[in-house]
Amino acid sequence: MAIVVNKPLPEFEANATGGIKVTNGSHVGQILVLYFYPKDNTPGCTTEAMQFRDKYKDFVKAGAVVFGVSRDNMKSHDEFKAKLELPFELIADTEEKMCHMFGVVKNKIMYGKKVKGIERSTFLVGADGILKQEWRGLKVPGHVDEVLKAVKLLKKAA
Repeated sequence: MAIVVNKPLPEFEANATGGIKVTNGSHVGQILVLYFYPKDNTPGCTTEAMQFRDKYKDFVKAGAVVFGVSRDNMKSHDEFKAKLELPFELIADTEEKMCHMFGVVKNKIMYGKKVKGIERSTFLVGADGILKQEWRGLKVPGHVDEVLKAVKLLKKAA
């Protein structure tokens, strides 16, 4: 089932670092930021993770929980999280269930070959469990600030 802005998230369940289980209902009452990224320890993904890390206190202050999501396994996530000292958890979507549900799996051209990859995307879910906003195919510079601004507006409207 695909996700749609202004509709509740479909049911899902995923495992994150820190032994946390994340479901469509696990964070109702909190604003949820899910950011999907292609791969741990790659330049763009490292930059994006560090920007979310550096603004994390602002997200928490605005009432939001942040999760990074990629197809990497838990071991890779644990190492990436430790290396960058990330204060938020990373979801290991090794079976691509969330990636397909959120529609972020895309065909890309890499070194002249067609490959299946993750399109860098972020989703903002309100405290009511309803998808409020989505950013797809985004560029890293300035993105985290844009998401934080949207979180603050959402909190103000609540």
